[in-house]
Amino acid sequence: MITCDRCKTENLDGSQYCDECGAPLRPNGRPASYPNAGYQSPNAGYQSPNSGHQGPNAAGYQPPNAGYQSPNASGGQNGTHASAPGTHAEFAGKRVSAGLSYSSLRAPSKPHARLVIEKGRSSGKQFMLSDTEAQIGRWDADGGIFPDVDLDTDDPEAKVSRRHARITLSNGQYFLEDLGSTNGTFINRGKRLPPGQRQALCDGDEIIVGKTFLRFHIVK
Repeated sequence: MITCDRCKTENLDGSQYCDECGAPLRPNGRPASYPNAGYQSPNAGYQSPNSGHQGPNAAGYQPPNAGYQSPNASGGQNGTHASAPGTHAEFAGKRVSAGLSYSSLRAPSKPHARLVIEKGRSSGKQFMLSDTEAQIGRWDADGGIFPDVDLDTDDPEAKVSRRHARITLSNGQYFLEDLGSTNGTFINRGKRLPPGQRQALCDGDEIIVGKTFLRFHIVK
């Protein structure tokens, strides 16, 4: 460690200037001497309020990447670069820094179908489907599972798997697929759906996932 003669701050070996006050350091007790000792930086005329030192560590110095904001900078996240006001990059950067995902920037889609819980304490609760694919299950923050139809609060016995089933819309036809659930998926109280095999789904069909009864409706 190298101790600064001016403020007595300890600096790492090899440091040329004090991290605290900017004063030149004298490694191993010898006066600091550098090949470019006579060179003055473009900001050499500026004097730091806390130091008489002029040079690369002066308060007016701007490093080559001065326009870049690191992942921990207060003005942005994910390593976003500063951009001109009003640009798309600036707008996206502000949204990301606010903790919003890029998917949230998309215009909301119009719901085309809905699921309604028919029995139990959550009877009547609705889930609107607006994408071409909707996952049914229970959320798990640690596992990164956030289903479109989250039955976590509606399934007190936890009979619905985290990733239980999926509804897809393809060429105007709806399909239901079991995702390898523990307690199975059923349509109109028929046979248990084989995992990974899609079955056609029609308006008014009853869907049973675990012990939760749902009614499927197409929004017209």
